[in-house]
Amino acid sequence: MTTDIKWYEWNPGLHNGDLQLQEVIATLPAANPEDIPWLVRLFENPASPVAFPGAINLTRHDALHVLLGRGLRNQDEAFVIGFTMGTSDHIHRWQIHFFRWIITHLYPVPYQFCRQDLIAFDLGFNFGQAIPVRNLGHYPFEKYATVTVDELRHRLGINAAKLHAIYRFESLLIANSRASHRLDTDDKPQAARWS
Repeated sequence: MTTDIKWYEWNPGLHNGDLQLQEVIATLPAANPEDIPWLVRLFENPASPVAFPGAINLTRHDALHVLLGRGLRNQDEAFVIGFTMGTSDHIHRWQIHFFRWIITHLYPVPYQFCRQDLIAFDLGFNFGQAIPVRNLGHYPFEKYATVTVDELRHRLGINAAKLHAIYRFESLLIANSRASHRLDTDDKPQAARWS
């Protein structure tokens, strides 16, 4: 396990299915909840009275980074947030548009998203809409820490082959970003992505 990895280097990829969820999460250089700006917590923390549908706590959010094979750059965050919102049963188009405006205009740097990040957000949202399990913001990932990543993906309907295809498409749409170059776009196992 690498403990001194920088947040912008960490990327679990999709070829970690034989590992337990907790093993991969242990490699994640996570932020402390108090390090996240109050405005981000206002809209994304499920305990907030004005949180958007799909709001999720940090522990569960980190689990989704692992299951979706996404790093921690803004483009990755956009995909994970979009995916979580996409799994929500109670989301309206106006909320999506309003959230997109908030994250591109009101969020502080470095949490603010750019136009390219919104492409990843939309791809994540559409994938979230397509999976059978709903409301993943409420899914008790902490109870499944010792379950393998592949087993959890199977339980939730997260198909790694579909993610490979989505990430290939994303890397074409956002060809000039560092996050796109790190996406797990093929079905062949690669070396550990977080080393």
